[in-house]
Amino acid sequence: MKRLYQRATGSSQPIDHRGRDEKDSTVIFSRSSQQEDMAYRALAVVLASLVAVSVAEPIKYLDCGSIVGKISSVDVSPCPKQPCELVKGESYTVNVTFSSDAASQTSKAIVHGVIAGVPVPFPIPNEDGCKSGIQCPIQQQKTYSYINQLPVKTEYPSLKLVVEWELRDDNNKDFFCFKFPVQITS
Repeated sequence: MKRLYQRATGSSQPIDHRGRDEKDSTVIFSRSSQQEDMAYRALAVVLASLVAVSVAEPIKYLDCGSIVGKISSVDVSPCPKQPCELVKGESYTVNVTFSSDAASQTSKAIVHGVIAGVPVPFPIPNEDGCKSGIQCPIQQQKTYSYINQLPVKTEYPSLKLVVEWELRDDNNKDFFCFKFPVQITS
């Protein structure tokens, strides 16, 4: 067997007990270790990402008058801790799951930044809730997932404030209204 291997490979190197010469065994071992190391690194990155996502919790919010609906959950992404740190020039995804207690043909989002008790309009790219993940007309006793963007303009001052987010029906009543604290930073 050893001679057959030596003839087939043309190797004059001593052969180990597994039928491979020592030089080939070292190369195979080195390549295998490098591949395993890369696989472990990739696995570590994937696991770290999963841990970061699983550690993230829905934000704590205050319901400020959901009259014709009930909030199930509010998520702001990314917001790993509270108050949510909003970086100027970035955009954040707001996802609100709510159930409707009223029917409505339309829905309109209104967002304010509350600074020292004074609400200041906070423009969002799309105030039409029917174009933000909700299929209109909104029906009574159904659950909806509203998704929109919260852009933070570079000209905003760096400060702590409260964001107040409402989604109103045809009669100007809130499907949901919630407040959550933020910190705008550079």
